[in-house]
Amino acid sequence: MKPPKRFTPVLLTLGVLMGVAMAGYLAIRGLQQEPRSPLWYVPGGDSEKGRLLIGKYGCGSCHAIPGIRGAAGKVGPELAGFKQRIYIAGQVPNVPENLVAWIEDPQAIAPGTAMPDLGVSREEARDIAAYLYTLD
Repeated sequence: MKPPKRFTPVLLTLGVLMGVAMAGYLAIRGLQQEPRSPLWYVPGGDSEKGRLLIGKYGCGSCHAIPGIRGAAGKVGPELAGFKQRIYIAGQVPNVPENLVAWIEDPQAIAPGTAMPDLGVSREEARDIAAYLYTLD
């Protein structure tokens, strides 16, 4: 049995409304997850230089860092999977510009943090950030 023709516009309208609602839900969900999935590209950063700089600055004395020989520190957090984290130091969203600023001057982001100011230049911080975003 065919439904009466008067129901066709109602069903069509309901279908469109459900589609719009679903698109809105997915858009909002995507915005909520945006800090987890920005483009992990650090302009001007060189991940191989960053790996070497991590060794030079002794970051592994406080952090466990994959790919860095002897980096098994227990003072700071383990840095494996760094790009999956939502916040840096529990203070700022984990996006490249914030990570560079954190590495360069952690006390400016979180005064009193245990992370010391090591005198890392902006260029070096970009390289280190580029390396950290390669870690799975």
